[in-house]
Amino acid sequence: MDQAQQILINTFGYNEFRYHQADIINTIINGNDAFVLMPTGGGKSLCYQIPALVRDGVGIIVSPLIALMQDQVNALRQLGLRAAFLNSTQSYQEAEYVKNALSNNQLDFLYVAPERLLMPATFSLLSGACISLIAIDEAHCVSQWGHDFRPEYQQLSVLPERFPNIPRIALTATADSRTRAEIIQQLALFRAQTYVSSFDRPNIRYIISQATNARSRLWNFIQQNHPQDAGIVYCLSRKKVEDVAAYLNAKGRTALAYHAKMPAAIRQQNQERFLREEGIIIVATVAFGMGIDKPNVRFVAHLSLPKNIEAYYQETGRAGRDGEAANAWMSYGLQDLITLSKMLEEGEGSPEYKRIIKNKLDAMLGLCESTLCRRQMILKYFDETMNEPCGNCDNCLNPPETWDASIDAQKALSAVYRTGQQFGVVYVIDVLVGKVDARIRRHHHDQLAVWGMGDNLKQVEWRSFFRQLIAQGYLRIDSERFGALVLTEKARPVLRGEEKIRARKYSYKDNNNRIKRNQETNLRAVDQILYDALKGILHSPVNTLWMKR
Repeated sequence: MDQAQQILINTFGYNEFRYHQADIINTIINGNDAFVLMPTGGGKSLCYQIPALVRDGVGIIVSPLIALMQDQVNALRQLGLRAAFLNSTQSYQEAEYVKNALSNNQLDFLYVAPERLLMPATFSLLSGACISLIAIDEAHCVSQWGHDFRPEYQQLSVLPERFPNIPRIALTATADSRTRAEIIQQLALFRAQTYVSSFDRPNIRYIISQATNARSRLWNFIQQNHPQDAGIVYCLSRKKVEDVAAYLNAKGRTALAYHAKMPAAIRQQNQERFLREEGIIIVATVAFGMGIDKPNVRFVAHLSLPKNIEAYYQETGRAGRDGEAANAWMSYGLQDLITLSKMLEEGEGSPEYKRIIKNKLDAMLGLCESTLCRRQMILKYFDETMNEPCGNCDNCLNPPETWDASIDAQKALSAVYRTGQQFGVVYVIDVLVGKVDARIRRHHHDQLAVWGMGDNLKQVEWRSFFRQLIAQGYLRIDSERFGALVLTEKARPVLRGEEKIRARKYSYKDNNNRIKRNQETNLRAVDQILYDALKGILHSPVNTLWMKR
């Protein structure tokens, strides 16, 4: 561990270990297995990089994405370390060069995708090499319940048979208890020491906004809080990615699109610009971001509902990796829920698998619609308890108003029932507010007792309330019938007047809370003096002239 401490200081530039890093590193150095859960930005990579340098041989790192392994190899090379990768982007000559370096013990690290690692030729190559350890990064990919499932990861269970005396370390930033159990089972890590760090990222402020005028809300949020900062905007569809990127560019910001259908060269170019240049906004599908190591991303915004809390947590964790204040902002609507439900129903998987994934989607919706502290709910999802509200999310900073919605719930549920549980939320709301059109007349729903009964609320308020009824389990969406609303058993006592419901009032204010940077960085007084002095030097006339040159 003395050698590990020196590597930490002299090679990586850190003075001390964080979280469980020292214990994890010691475990691997001593030849034992480890299973590591650590938040994004918590320093997971050091947990295998330092032991690989202490132990004899080359560290083999299994990585799920080509772009991810390329970024990590480049970062290690800049530190003067001997790192390489084997993947499909290389020419024959480049791959042969790496293989020769491996055979001649000239590498500290070799990154491979699981598909490449499992090839007989790769196993043959590695069997003749001196291997210090095997690290399985983004280990949640092994779980069918996870949000980035990769079937090839499950085949990594052969590693202890192929390399029985080599320590293995599996690492992830996001895994609930079910996913953790499956990772251990699938990777045969039965003897591994488990290390779980806190999932809390106190420097991130969580803000969840209503979907009305989502793009303009996004722009207001960026202008008020991050007029010159780098950020990531996630969208559900490729078309939305391109539209939002064009919108932000038209507003005067540099916004780059990123999605799986773009030419690989353009995707790579946009990613490199985002990593290299300051103030760039990347607008992307979830194809972007795994392992992105840009410390000063000041905000992550979602313009669509994430599929589950694991994905949301991992994506928002790409903000504020430097520990300074950052924002996680979201705007979503009921259409997102309908789209995701339809994708789930039409996708592959057993009924049990779909049930579990649907429960995860419901938990995500519950987080959005809750009046409780966002951070407490996220941590509770990962089996961690926070005793007091965080004071740094929208619900804590601006507690939402609620009202006794028992009567309105009866109106809403009755409207769903009286219209035959065959229509979506827009139609049911039209009936409630007393709208008259050809469709309503054709079904004679203007003759129902519930028609016009909901004129006490505006349509936008009803949409918010229906989302809450769905989130609380009184209604479900039947994606096979074009998003029709269906009553659940939980609705019965409400309709009978046996259960009271309180609901969040719709807010017409856009609560994009500004971050006061210096107050949020939690700097010590001496550090604040140094920080201010550095800013003075940076903005001095001489330095400004130098930067322009």
